[in-house]
Amino acid sequence: MNESSPARSILGGTAQGAVVATQEALSFWGGVDPATARVIDVHHPLHGSCLTGAILMMPSSRGSCTGSGVLLDLVLNGRAPAALIFSEAEDVLTLGALIASELFDKPLPVLRLDPQAFAALSQAKTARIGDTAIEADGSTIPVGPPTSGALDLTEADRAMLAGQGGVAVQQAMRIICAMAIQQSARSLVDVTQAHIDGCIYASTANLTFAEKMAELGARVRVPTTMNAISVDRANWQAQGVAHDFGDPAARLADAYVRMGCRPTFTCSPYLLDSAPKSGEAIAWAESNAVIFANSVLGARTAKHPDFLDLCIALTGRAPLSGVYLDEHRKARRVIDVEVPSGVDDAFWPLLGYLAGHAAPDRIPLLRGLGEARPSRDDLKALCAAFGTTSAAPMLHVEGVTPEADGAGAADADHAVITRTDLAAAWKNLNAGPEAVELVAIGSPHASLEECRSLAAALAGRKRHPDAAVIVTAGNAVIADARSEGTLARLEQSGVQVVPDLCWCSISEPVFPTRTRAVMTNSGKYAHYGPGLSGRAVRLGSLADCVTAALTGRAPVRLPAWLS
Repeated sequence: MNESSPARSILGGTAQGAVVATQEALSFWGGVDPATARVIDVHHPLHGSCLTGAILMMPSSRGSCTGSGVLLDLVLNGRAPAALIFSEAEDVLTLGALIASELFDKPLPVLRLDPQAFAALSQAKTARIGDTAIEADGSTIPVGPPTSGALDLTEADRAMLAGQGGVAVQQAMRIICAMAIQQSARSLVDVTQAHIDGCIYASTANLTFAEKMAELGARVRVPTTMNAISVDRANWQAQGVAHDFGDPAARLADAYVRMGCRPTFTCSPYLLDSAPKSGEAIAWAESNAVIFANSVLGARTAKHPDFLDLCIALTGRAPLSGVYLDEHRKARRVIDVEVPSGVDDAFWPLLGYLAGHAAPDRIPLLRGLGEARPSRDDLKALCAAFGTTSAAPMLHVEGVTPEADGAGAADADHAVITRTDLAAAWKNLNAGPEAVELVAIGSPHASLEECRSLAAALAGRKRHPDAAVIVTAGNAVIADARSEGTLARLEQSGVQVVPDLCWCSISEPVFPTRTRAVMTNSGKYAHYGPGLSGRAVRLGSLADCVTAALTGRAPVRLPAWLS
């Protein structure tokens, strides 16, 4: 923040409108309907509010990297907020606004206010944003200019900026440099690989951007994997998916494949043979993958927004800022966890969900969990749920994750998560009926171990005729499950295993239309599912999911370890 001004322009422009303010960060993907600009996150204070034309104020964004695509779609279709005002650093929505301005000449002002100015403006009914000031209810807040500064670019960087790599690379480098400056980076860093999140068909803007870059001749320079997409690539037509959705969703995937991306179609790239090593600088998008890579693998990646992921893949360069640097990987909040005895696998997504609420804007160190001995899949569930409620790109678990020893910063504050907190969160994520028509496994994509565990728990028993059971998984996992017989065991029990899609991108009719309530073992989908599907979604353990699969019912009660 400019010390002489309580407000700083991040992206310039003028705007006016009603002030819509919240103290809780919001994920635009899964939290805002691109078709209406209404907040669909049922757990958010702004649920039901329309953001079109508003001066939207919140501390930062959170959750999915795809929020940049949702914002771009809102801009291109005239449904966007008039301006975005944050009190903390924010990348995802800022990148969406930057793309709108750079590629489509549709500017959307983005500003950052200090805490005092943010609190004061939050009370205003309307505001007018000018080039040098914000006027609201008779008061004026001076606005300082955008951050400026010279990046220390290499000769190769400057050549790309000059267009020697082609128009697409030139545009990508311009976007990277603009983001680097607003992040206060001094230089760029080489990355060894990338993971694309923007291949999910969250809106027409994702397709518009990808096809535009492909038409400009874009080709990735580093090995690049792809996130889950929005259709089962080979089977969507046979599944009855509407052509006006299936065709653009498939075209979006095709555009990235034409640009040289590997068609892995998984939101769990850490399960692939290409998973990065400790200390490796990578460029991943997809919130759960980013948090797992940093926290569990010890690799280094910012939570790159959609569109920036491709820009980095095209250049092999990323802003050297945030958790690429040692000093920004420290925990700024230490959270002591009261661990009930006898916890099962449902504890970990529940804890991740609460940890994100307890540390919405900073990296936490979770203490007291070492004796619980989380498995790799437990940590996967923890990281995914954490990413739905926090903007932080990583967490530490004392005695478990590789950088936890000494991770607490000297100025870290403290918080606690108690049994009472766990019980309240459980009830919040179980606001649904006892009858269950769908069991959803694989958000993020199921591992081979999870598939084995489900098959073992079902033990050859058939699912209830009124309860569909669907597992989403990457093609590599599905191939391994097929070769060892696990897939056949699941199918014998009536389980459908679906490639390419993830629960956060699935739609009808693959999502069974008759469903009224869903049971899942994913904290991520328990949070996003109600807004995305319009159904009640309940969280439980794998054993709870199996009970629902076999009986069509799941008793509404606290787990034994919370009773």
